[in-house]
Amino acid sequence: MLDGYKNSQPIAYQILKNAIINDKCSHAYLIETGGFYDTFNFVMSFVKSLLCPKTKLTKDNCGNCHQCEVIDSGNFPEIEIIEPDGLWIKKEQLQNLQKEFNTKALIGNKRIYIIKQADRLNKSSANSILKFLEEPDNNLVAILITDNIYNVLSTIRSRCQVLRLQTFNQKNDNENYIEKLKKMVKSNKIKSDTIEEKITKVIEFVNYYEKQHMNTLLYMGKIWNVYITNKEETEMAYEIMINYYKDILNYQLNKPLEIFEINDNIKTIAKNNTQDEICYKLNKIVELKELVKYNINLNLLMDKLIITLEGVI
Repeated sequence: MLDGYKNSQPIAYQILKNAIINDKCSHAYLIETGGFYDTFNFVMSFVKSLLCPKTKLTKDNCGNCHQCEVIDSGNFPEIEIIEPDGLWIKKEQLQNLQKEFNTKALIGNKRIYIIKQADRLNKSSANSILKFLEEPDNNLVAILITDNIYNVLSTIRSRCQVLRLQTFNQKNDNENYIEKLKKMVKSNKIKSDTIEEKITKVIEFVNYYEKQHMNTLLYMGKIWNVYITNKEETEMAYEIMINYYKDILNYQLNKPLEIFEINDNIKTIAKNNTQDEICYKLNKIVELKELVKYNINLNLLMDKLIITLEGVI
């Protein structure tokens, strides 16, 4: 049950516990995994706490009643789990969800749908779910899971309560940002002995762009193309940029940085950009990152990135 995560996820645990006790649960949650290894079980413990008729979060947890056992077995009719069918979550999957919930009788006190890899909602499937999110039903709760909330469409993000899980023992983690990013972007298709250099070059690239802006296009060959040479490396690089700008935004908001340590570059970029500008850049990087999956000229994609970030297109 949810109390099992009191120590490993104290912030998210307390938020959800208070919401359940006070009957103030949101109609939609967007949960960023933060690299937490047990995210789905954490989500299911929250679901059981919502649905179990015997839940007593302040004292004893249930987890053993018939309803909890049915939930654990994966056969509870009021819970629907959706995950990508291939690369994307398809529009038809969301339409089927609506049909299911419109025709089923309500057995428990709530219906819950969980969307894994919510960043795989494209615009078409996202539009199918917006009605759920825009017109909240007191008996319906949405839980969307993603590794990075900035990979989720802004129209979805704005309609959800965001919860960020922390990596277990994160506070005792003395790793530098290189080591953290190496774990996040590890790929069998990228030589392990080159990842550290590539990570460093991507950060140097962002710092250079933030100083030179459009002039960056003149030196793209030297500062990018030499080091990032294929689709896997480009996707990795975009993910690094997303995390870098996320921590710059965290610095602006006076929140703890998730990956990086505060340094002069982060301070300067934060000073020279408004929060809206950083959010704009994050959204554009996320949008262009999706194009990496397709057969597109990667050099032209990087040119487009600079031009887009400058607001030219």
